[in-house]
Amino acid sequence: MTLTLQRNIILALLGAVAAAAWVLLIRQRIGMDADMRMQMYSPTMGMAAPLFLAVWMIMMIAMMFPTAAPMILTFHQVQAGKRGRGEAFVATWVFVAGYMLVWGTVGVLAFAGAAGAETLADHAGLSTATAARIGGALLIIAGAYQLSPLKDLCLAKCRTPIGFILTSWRDGSWGAVRMGLEHGAFCLGCCWLLFLALFPLGIMNVAAMAVVTLLIFAEKTFPAGKGIAKVSGVALLLYGAAVLVFPQALPTFQPADQMMN
Repeated sequence: MTLTLQRNIILALLGAVAAAAWVLLIRQRIGMDADMRMQMYSPTMGMAAPLFLAVWMIMMIAMMFPTAAPMILTFHQVQAGKRGRGEAFVATWVFVAGYMLVWGTVGVLAFAGAAGAETLADHAGLSTATAARIGGALLIIAGAYQLSPLKDLCLAKCRTPIGFILTSWRDGSWGAVRMGLEHGAFCLGCCWLLFLALFPLGIMNVAAMAVVTLLIFAEKTFPAGKGIAKVSGVALLLYGAAVLVFPQALPTFQPADQMMN
């Protein structure tokens, strides 16, 4: 089997798994009844930890597999070369497992933070307008991070797969897992506040998820990716500021009369 065919198969598998994850998310969103749609606007979506984590991992597969494809294909290319020379090689899924372990850990932390935020909001008796303005502040923070040097550093690592391979290569299965963890950490550093922004926008807001996915993909793969990150940062700053003034501009804003129905 030629390397080109192998790459095409891996790319097709990544695309198929990501597409299946999107279908599951869309079907779940469409299948929600009125009460479930109300719960969707809460940080935990009214879910217990196991279900939240399952949905979170489906989201990460849907959103991150397309953006991680260049790095995964580069890893496979190097391993295929080692195999062709008769050297010890590692299957690509081992690298992917390490990568997804990072996002699974983030899911645990996200649920803990979301549950804590819900508890705090209940005890504080926050109004819907105040809760929306807190969401606006999160959008401003996400926008500011898009303009930060740390964002630039992590994005640079994500935009140059071959550079990552040359500087971070480790042999063996554990080496592949460590590489997956390291690349996942850079990817997290590049994108984590964009995912945080999904909470005020609606964690199951499929449109918002699609926009974030396209943004991350453009940042990592387009020649003007760094500039796109800057433009998105300014847009988030402006949108967050607008939400502070007009909290109803947030998709998750729920008027008091609807909350009581």
